[in-house]
Amino acid sequence: MIIGAGPVGVTAALLLARRGIRTVVLERHQDVYPLPRAVATDDEVRRILQAAGVGEEFAAIARPANGLRLLDARHRVMAEFRRSEHGRHGYPQTSMFDQPELERLLRDALARRPECELRGGVEVTGVGPDPAGPVRVTYRDEDGEHHLWAEAVLGCDGAGSLTRDAIGAAWEDLRFEERWTVIDVRTKADVRCWEGVDQVCDPHRPATFMRVGEDRYRWEFRLQEGQQPVRELIAPWLSPSYDGDFDVVRETQYTFRARVADRWRSGRVFLLGDAAHLTPPFIGQGLCAGLRDAHNLTWKLARVLGEGADERLLDTYESERKPHARHAIRLAVAMGWAMTGGQDGAAALRRRILAAACRIPGLTAAAGRDLSPPLTAGPLVRRRTRKGLAGTHCPQPWVALDGRRGRLDELLGDSFTVLTAAEPGPSLRALAHGLGVPAIPVTDLRDDGTLAAWLRAGRADAVLLRPDRVVMDVVPAGRHDFTDTAAWAPLLHTTRSPRPSPRTVENSLLRSSTE
Repeated sequence: MIIGAGPVGVTAALLLARRGIRTVVLERHQDVYPLPRAVATDDEVRRILQAAGVGEEFAAIARPANGLRLLDARHRVMAEFRRSEHGRHGYPQTSMFDQPELERLLRDALARRPECELRGGVEVTGVGPDPAGPVRVTYRDEDGEHHLWAEAVLGCDGAGSLTRDAIGAAWEDLRFEERWTVIDVRTKADVRCWEGVDQVCDPHRPATFMRVGEDRYRWEFRLQEGQQPVRELIAPWLSPSYDGDFDVVRETQYTFRARVADRWRSGRVFLLGDAAHLTPPFIGQGLCAGLRDAHNLTWKLARVLGEGADERLLDTYESERKPHARHAIRLAVAMGWAMTGGQDGAAALRRRILAAACRIPGLTAAAGRDLSPPLTAGPLVRRRTRKGLAGTHCPQPWVALDGRRGRLDELLGDSFTVLTAAEPGPSLRALAHGLGVPAIPVTDLRDDGTLAAWLRAGRADAVLLRPDRVVMDVVPAGRHDFTDTAAWAPLLHTTRSPRPSPRTVENSLLRSSTE
């Protein structure tokens, strides 16, 4: 059961469907929310959309962006944080898009999956445990009140999450709260832009600006007394003589907050996306974090539900994702205070320090790299050195295998994979056979050398890739096999059979009743 049919909820349903898990998605709206909200994504998240089966469709609506610039109050460039058009995941490191378009293509994909059912126009009123095991979800629609029992519930129901309240989670405040106005405009004007994001570091009028589409732009301004009309606010980006078309698609006010839920799980009930964390938008990671949640959790949940894996596997969702989300939020808060100047007496000092730091050779290039650091060591990440490959993502070049050519993930499938620098020995083949996964020399993939160079740089003879393409374990150069399989193998295998639902009807994991 998935509560909420926004991008996070629908992506989770699609990822589960690829692994044979049936879902019902409950959504209060009948159609997608028509106005733009999220506008930016990164290459890792584009790889997640590829895994969900909508990679090519998203490419048709996405627009690569150059990165981020810091401007002073007079719009002079202080620093540039460039983002490449060819990231390690096989996509531009930053892409702009229109959220309603993304939601429509996700829902179209959902409608094509027989494992998924979307019920719109409903109001979820309760989430709670059932004595027999499954979780009971109560909702209302025009026909009355209904109950559904599910083997697991994913709360993708936003900042005001009922699911979060149901599991007794509370917000941890990361000490950032500001009111901003967000303005989306459609115009044919020659708007001054660099095909990236501009942050205006002006303590009196901090602002964000970006081009979203061919004729669509977004401005964000921190609210203050006596707010100016839209045309006056965006005048610095327009020619003074321009008096043509100017369509304000949306103008709304938001309170930007930084928060993390103190718990993300109670039994088989989970929080994802804004139900679990809130971030200011300054580094464009709000929606990205939610889609990372879905990618991290769904393969683990599918392995538990469909293959009878140990329940402890689900503990790794929060332990891996919460530090990641907290890192992104703190970075966004730091960028917000430093770049927009804040509202306190130290604002000018911070701006001077920032300007000086941006002149340090290599700093802006380092800051422009991936916003997703390696996962910390844990049951599913066997990190031995801080600079090793474990916990990082495998790059995704174009490859060829068995007469087919495509992106790496498309050819590897949805399960674990062992990649080796040379022909695998007997012990590696035995481990791969035990997992039911292939052991593939990277030379057999006939890529452009990316994978071999990646293994050499990580001093690895082989790696074990998780279904989300994170490196779980490494065979160091000169070794012959993984040396710590006892730490993670029990989580992936069990002697018991998958637990069937005691309320199964027509082989479904879900049953409903009407009162």
